[in-house]
Amino acid sequence: MLQIEETLVSFDVLERRFCCDPATCRGACCVEGDSGAPLAPGEEREIRENYAAIARYMKPAGLATVERAGFSVVDVEGDRVTPLIDGRECAYAIEEGGCCCCAIERAWSAGKSCFRKPVSCHLYPVRVTRYRHHEVMNYDRWQLCAPARARGEREDIPLYLFLKEALVRKYGEEWYAQLCQAAAALREGTLTTRPE
Repeated sequence: MLQIEETLVSFDVLERRFCCDPATCRGACCVEGDSGAPLAPGEEREIRENYAAIARYMKPAGLATVERAGFSVVDVEGDRVTPLIDGRECAYAIEEGGCCCCAIERAWSAGKSCFRKPVSCHLYPVRVTRYRHHEVMNYDRWQLCAPARARGEREDIPLYLFLKEALVRKYGEEWYAQLCQAAAALREGTLTTRPE
């Protein structure tokens, strides 16, 4: 693990190659899984405040789920997450061109909402766990993302570069610059904090 400010970062974030390939996976991450998308503090409020715009893009089953369950729910692990339609896909998932995508982000990209999407979705396949005094950032190697790993290898895109926008959104430009410096030092073999 590498420490940047209050965050411990897995070396996988620097070394693994990754680039989403929705033409192949069809946005399966919005459909598969045990729970909805984890929500950071304040994100349920963001969804609620922008819901009129978001709802315009949602499908009827998603609208009905939010009406019944609310903008978010608490899952079996006690985390606040987006609700699921019939225990499967995210209530905010929609289909466009044969691919599953996000009504929240669709409203944002259309300029109708100021909330892009949950930061946990933006950061995927990185998962961040918050502890009392620090956060731990790990790479989640999900089988559904095999096409993204293959594309990342093929196009030689390191995970931290693929996630630049999301990482800057969460941690800021200065933090991301430190991450890039660490990646360069790792490539050059001058990073001394890596365990043997």
